[in-house]
Amino acid sequence: MQTSKSFRVDDFIAGWIAGASSVVVGHPLDTVKTRLQTGNGYKNTLHCILTIYRKETVTGFFKGMSFPLASITVYNSAVFGFFSNTQRFISNYRYGDGQHPCSMLDLTMASMLTGLMSVSLGAPVDLVKIRLQMQTQMVLAENLHLAGNMSNGTNIRLRSVSIPSQQQLYRGPIHCISSILQTEGLQGLYRGAGAMILRDVPGYTLYFIPYAIFCDLLRPDNTSSPHPCSIWLAGGLAGSISWVTATPTDVVKSRMQADAQLQRKYKGVLHCIIHSYKTEGVQVFFRGASVNAIRGFPMSSTMFLTYELSLRFFRGL
Repeated sequence: MQTSKSFRVDDFIAGWIAGASSVVVGHPLDTVKTRLQTGNGYKNTLHCILTIYRKETVTGFFKGMSFPLASITVYNSAVFGFFSNTQRFISNYRYGDGQHPCSMLDLTMASMLTGLMSVSLGAPVDLVKIRLQMQTQMVLAENLHLAGNMSNGTNIRLRSVSIPSQQQLYRGPIHCISSILQTEGLQGLYRGAGAMILRDVPGYTLYFIPYAIFCDLLRPDNTSSPHPCSIWLAGGLAGSISWVTATPTDVVKSRMQADAQLQRKYKGVLHCIIHSYKTEGVQVFFRGASVNAIRGFPMSSTMFLTYELSLRFFRGL
């Protein structure tokens, strides 16, 4: 599976397997996080979980999972494959040896480039996932601007207007993509990409670097490979750190992507930040932080453990 000294295909295959395992583990809490960040009516995380369960049963937590399961596996494959091969490319360029250990600067550069690359694949995936997760949310009244804004000057009381929820908009991932392309064009699939860059460039830096640091700290000596338990713990801690610090930009990204053409509310990233701050205060940017911390651990620990064990298996063949 090795095509050259600097480029390896097995990193992509291991990333694909790791992505599939992480989606199954993390999607229920990802649904809760999205509802907290973009929906109204939830007092806290527990209230959100109970509300989803009472109204939609257990299946509500897995709403929209088929698309991430099919797409995030490819996304994770690209992320891990790109990051690992970029590390080797930098080592080969700087030291003349692709196997030379990377410095902290090398890791930072590889992480930031990975975050930038990830947006090209991740933005459409995230947008479709969020639109599907939000299907049971009633259309927000303030998004529609119906009350007092009729062209003939007639004031309509909102409670007298019956508006269907987004549940009737999308029949599934393919229909969602088709609808977005028809109503918003190709750029519609990349709505929120600016906020995603602000999230993922520093986010992946605070993902891969803490993982490397924790693995080194938990390794008994520099010559041995980390124990699976050490990989699991290092991956979980790195995931929690990355997701908690990325929560403010994740809130903005989620709101931009949940903002459908029919009820367009935000003109851009800056407008979303200002409007959210003015209407809900600074605390809105930390909405879902606890879910991110809890969700980040099992998702990332599963992902890194599966990735590393898959690599060991492939390279032992």
